[in-house]
Amino acid sequence: MTDPREITPRTAGELGMDRPISRRDFFDGVAMAAGIAALDAFTGTQPPVEPMGMAPEGVHPAALTGLRGSAPESLGVPHALRDGRFWTHAGSVEPTGEHYDLVVVGAGISGISAAHRWLEQDPRARILILDNHDDVGGHARRNEFRPEGRQGPLVGYGGSPMIEAPSAWTPEGRQLLGGLGVRPGRLAATPYPGLGTREGVLCDRESFGRDRLVLTGTDARRWIAELPVAERARMDLLTLHLDPPDWLPGLTPEEKQRRLAHLTYSGFLRDVCGVHPDVLRFVQTMPNDEWGYGSDAFGAIDAWGCGYPGFQGLGLDRSKPSVYNSPSVIRHWDAPRETLLFPEGNQALVRMMVGRMVPGFATAVDPEGVTTARFDYDRLDLPDNRVRVRLSSPVVSVANDGDAASATTATVGYFDGERVRSVRATGVIMACWNMMIPYLVAGLPREQERALRAAVKVPMLYATVQLRDWRAWRAVGAGRVRFTGAYWSTVELAPRVAVGGYRPPEGPDEPVLAHLVRAPALPGMSPAEGSIAGRRELLGTPYAHLEFSVREQLARLLGPGGFDPVRDIQGITVNRWGHGYAPEYATPWNLDFYPQGPFPAETARRRWGRIAIANSDSVPSAYADAAITAAYRAVLDLRA
Repeated sequence: MTDPREITPRTAGELGMDRPISRRDFFDGVAMAAGIAALDAFTGTQPPVEPMGMAPEGVHPAALTGLRGSAPESLGVPHALRDGRFWTHAGSVEPTGEHYDLVVVGAGISGISAAHRWLEQDPRARILILDNHDDVGGHARRNEFRPEGRQGPLVGYGGSPMIEAPSAWTPEGRQLLGGLGVRPGRLAATPYPGLGTREGVLCDRESFGRDRLVLTGTDARRWIAELPVAERARMDLLTLHLDPPDWLPGLTPEEKQRRLAHLTYSGFLRDVCGVHPDVLRFVQTMPNDEWGYGSDAFGAIDAWGCGYPGFQGLGLDRSKPSVYNSPSVIRHWDAPRETLLFPEGNQALVRMMVGRMVPGFATAVDPEGVTTARFDYDRLDLPDNRVRVRLSSPVVSVANDGDAASATTATVGYFDGERVRSVRATGVIMACWNMMIPYLVAGLPREQERALRAAVKVPMLYATVQLRDWRAWRAVGAGRVRFTGAYWSTVELAPRVAVGGYRPPEGPDEPVLAHLVRAPALPGMSPAEGSIAGRRELLGTPYAHLEFSVREQLARLLGPGGFDPVRDIQGITVNRWGHGYAPEYATPWNLDFYPQGPFPAETARRRWGRIAIANSDSVPSAYADAAITAAYRAVLDLRA
């Protein structure tokens, strides 16, 4: 690993910074980074050096390590459009002469689902899917490693991880799962044999001055007694978990819910329960991996709905959610807690759909075979395909051909790495981020443009790490650990999933994958404000720092079990999603329109001539079934 403070002319060359500069690089910022690095090698400052994130020709994208996800190469053109500098350098548009029944902007779950749905209704349709990344799936990303001596790769997820509570999925989501053959009960994770680990919390030195791993469980008195917190905080936690009083006496249940809707979870604990500050430090990261921000931004009414401690004495009816609960909390209220999980997460759904639409792409397109299938990316964009997938091709313009009210076609421009090219389509589905659409589609109604820009996505960071073995996990007794204040908020062994011919590790001496999650949204702000500030900080963080933080935190957690990061870490992939989770409506931040409406997403997703809008922002919800529902809705809009 290269320390970012030790970039020299020699190491700059080894990092690929002396390679020729292409036209794409002017938008990626690589040329600027190379110049800064050459200068900073002598000034001692820290340059933004990152390993190249695009798949070289002939290399399977999932097999690449280093910085993945939204790497600089995939963000350069969108950022140039945002900053108003793209068209200054792009040159004139060159029509390809291609005409399609449908062009889809975005090859994530929503975009691929839209193409799949369209083809179901019109099997003879010609469809083009364009995406700025070098792999299909968007946030549903596959990471794979090839440990020495193992037959076949170790497969993990680098983004959208699972099918949570499939019985609570939208009708459109359940319809797609059924069509793909994904059935409950066939994709469940099982414990590692003989591991005997539990969940834990590492009260870290960032929060409490020293590291202390505490294994949690049903006996709250036992594990709370082990926490490195003030005695007053320990008593407060015992009260919250075991015997909380009615903190809001004299109020009706409706009034209590309304009061909770105006508070965050931290605000409830601080201002209503009067807890010690150590309690706030302890609970801060509880919502991070699921919601993308901490307890200081997570609504108290949703904390009640999710079963967080402290609410039992309020006497609220647990048989039904509150009208103030977020849509996802309401939807999952009575749903069985079943989870379906492919080793590669929800990218399996994407690959099954692409394999059914593009002949020769996949050797298997069923749930049992997709994980171990072989994939031929050279088949994605062949002229004879009815469905073509064109990767590393960010869209830069979408326009109705004529007045939106009467247009019968639209023109889509994209950047192929050297020039802007255009295609024509009878219909276009925008399955990209809502906030990006105003930069691509000119002439949108002012109200719709404002609503699209209001969808501020929550940044997320996923790391997948290949470890030599998992003996240290067994030694410390933990399989999943939440950190209270360190860089990564969650560290866990990869779920053990056997599907078809894929077999997870069995014995503790076998290589295994671990997953780390970070929620970059900065604390002390609303989810939207924290996401904007956290995204800015994340995009300025060099890969070397991300890699160091992975090694350092695994060492802190597993070192007492004999773990050596130099010896035991064999590969790292960091999946950077600066625009990650779709923002969900939540209290107390959206009380100006939630829950009574009208909702910005309804305005944002209106069809504009031959252009319809999909993606999970238009629901809005961060779950995979929301992306599917948005896709089906967009198809219906265009075919109406």
